[in-house]
Amino acid sequence: METYTMRPIGILRTPHAEPKGTPIQPSGAGDTPGVAEVFPEFAPGLKDLDGFSHVILLYVFHLAGPPKLLVTPFLDEGQHGVFSTRAPSRPNPLGLSVVRLERVEGNRVFLRGADMVDGTPLLDIKPHVGAFNAGGPERLGWLEKRLGQAGAARDDGRFAATESGEEKRGGGKE
Repeated sequence: METYTMRPIGILRTPHAEPKGTPIQPSGAGDTPGVAEVFPEFAPGLKDLDGFSHVILLYVFHLAGPPKLLVTPFLDEGQHGVFSTRAPSRPNPLGLSVVRLERVEGNRVFLRGADMVDGTPLLDIKPHVGAFNAGGPERLGWLEKRLGQAGAARDDGRFAATESGEEKRGGGKE
């Protein structure tokens, strides 16, 4: 099987210094400000982005511990397969957040709803276009009974790399 190497296009700046205490979803981050600092060589790619109200950020969970296929997510007490969660300790530690776009100034994209740790490597920015999605979710699996808790939930550190020297890989949210 082929492998793929990706290079960050920038860094996310937020008020969240570490995974523990960080909102686990943009819905819990509310108006928390953030800035996507896009590296200068990628800044021309921001042309016309400011015409959108929301953007999708794709990033690396760079502070997550090793991958786990079974996890106990923040919103439940039982184990679930990692692919039925948004937990960060994944085989490919990719995070995704839909955030409100405030403005673009040069190579800086100002956001609201920042739920990622400061210094998170940014892989891509895409405009959020609801009409492009294939309808809304009809079933929410195990999350159906817990969805209302997402706004108040905060990272408790369970997915962060340990202080015992485990290799850091992949921010820390679910």
